Amino acid sequence: MTRDFIFSVLILATGVSAYVEELDGRFNEYRENEPWLVQFYAPWCEYCKTLDAMWYDVGAELKSSGSPVNVGKMDTSVHASAVTEFNIHGYPSIMLIKGEKILEYRGPRTKDGIVDFTNRVAGPAVRALTSTKLFRRAAGRHSLFFVYIGGKSPLKVRFHKAAAEFVTYTYFFSASEEVLPQEMRLQKIPSVAVFKDGTYHLYNEEGDGNLSAWVDRERFPSYLQMDSFTLYQMGERSKLVALAIVDARNPTTQSIRYKAFMESVATEYRDHYNMNFQFGYMNGNDYINGFIMGELPMPSFIVMNMSIDGYYLPRRKVEKIEDLLQFLKSILSGRSELLGGNGFLRQMKRLYYRAREAIKVSYTANGSLTCLFITLPVAVICMIVWGTCTAVKLGDEKAADGRRKGTSKAKKED
Repeated sequence: MTRDFIFSVLILATGVSAYVEELDGRFNEYRENEPWLVQFYAPWCEYCKTLDAMWYDVGAELKSSGSPVNVGKMDTSVHASAVTEFNIHGYPSIMLIKGEKILEYRGPRTKDGIVDFTNRVAGPAVRALTSTKLFRRAAGRHSLFFVYIGGKSPLKVRFHKAAAEFVTYTYFFSASEEVLPQEMRLQKIPSVAVFKDGTYHLYNEEGDGNLSAWVDRERFPSYLQMDSFTLYQMGERSKLVALAIVDARNPTTQSIRYKAFMESVATEYRDHYNMNFQFGYMNGNDYINGFIMGELPMPSFIVMNMSIDGYYLPRRKVEKIEDLLQFLKSILSGRSELLGGNGFLRQMKRLYYRAREAIKVSYTANGSLTCLFITLPVAVICMIVWGTCTAVKLGDEKAADGRRKGTSKAKKED
């Protein structure tokens, strides 16, 4: 019975692994005619090893759903040219590739997130909703999406352009006015709407400016839980990130109040601050401590400028929502001091901080081995310096000895 169980497990593992292909130098031939979801990895990358088991689940999920997308992985330590060809800056890198079309996944490393990304970008950038039933189905399946309503127009052309740019992040649809829910009222046609937070907001060209810039500002919920992947995406945007930093493992009344303050500002004061701020909260302060290179107590408020690694902190304790509003106003008016930044000295300090933290983590895991790794290079450098200095001194002694012998010989000849 045990042998039968082991045999069944092996068969199952073999079946799942068959959904993921290890790619080689012939990949460029495959990509011309078929879409591929590819994980670029390196054998030494611990994050790649963590993702590996999930990657086979992704392959099985896509295959079982009838997706035309093939799933593969490529070892860039063997196929080094892929690093340059696909502009890989970190591991693991996940991309959907078909011919010259290359779309990189930058969301959280979860099976659902990766599968959703694949299904979204493998099809057309804009999908048609031809009935009210399809419209309601889209609203039920997606918590955030954009819709163009109307026929042919210059706005539709700009909408398709924005969709091609941002389809890696969210969904885009087109519909006629007839298929809209009865409760939705439009002042003019054509229009563009974003559905999120249980309601919808219309694009206003006069007030919102460029359509692509508006899509970029609206492609997140007004208030959401942040993690390192989300904040990474914020570095590409013009918005500041306003966060409540709380301790999820030890929730307090103050933590709950801070989160409620932030959510209230995001929703009730949307018209005042949505243009400039993205609101959310983060569980734990580990990432923030690394960002500010210090210790931020919990709960706290912080506003981050991810494009320049800068941040703002309240000058006084936030007791009520009016204090938080005053803090945001002081940032917009320039009265609040910008801390951090990405200047040369700040970058040097960041390198030192990361090295110090890495040593701390390593020492906690294995103190003896860490000490060995630190002292060994120092000892080698000391030996080299000592050897160099000694060699110079011996050379000087030999030269001096030679001069003494020469002087002695000259005296004898005299």
